[in-house]
Amino acid sequence: MRGNRQVPSHITTVRAFFGLPLPDEHRAQLAAFLAQSGAAAPQFRWVSAPNLHLTLRFIGTIERELIGSIADRLADSRLSSFELGLGELGTFKRGRLVRVAWLGLTDGVEAAKELAGRIEAECARAGLEAEQRPFQPHLTLARARNRFGGVLPPLPPAPRLESWRADELVLYESRLSPKGSIYQPLRVLALE
Repeated sequence: MRGNRQVPSHITTVRAFFGLPLPDEHRAQLAAFLAQSGAAAPQFRWVSAPNLHLTLRFIGTIERELIGSIADRLADSRLSSFELGLGELGTFKRGRLVRVAWLGLTDGVEAAKELAGRIEAECARAGLEAEQRPFQPHLTLARARNRFGGVLPPLPPAPRLESWRADELVLYESRLSPKGSIYQPLRVLALE
């Protein structure tokens, strides 16, 4: 889906983020791993395969018109496509407790950082508050259900996935639900 999605005029804000989608075949290969990992570590909330993506900039709740203008400027800036490859399992911790489990990148780290920097610059130009943490490209797999974190038991080996060409930047809407977040593309921007 390229371009704008029609939205009801009475809804003026959206919870949004920019990300890179995974190819469908990669999601399918990761689905079994996520199911096995969920059984091994139920104290973590595992991402559903359809929701897998690499977040480049979480925006939060924002006026639709403002996020649309940021996406317009990014679309006009001729962003470059690049190769992406996923690697080993990693974690973000607080002390010894794991808060997030993720797959790191083997290919495309610098290109992903550069693209995230371009998005950050457009967000700053639009007057959004700067992201406080340095960008570390990764594919989030799970978050601890306890806000302090949890112990991550041994997991099955993650599948080895082939590198792919990241040729789309997606502006996603994130809707919160009791069963977890639901992500829907608002705009798809071509990477040349």
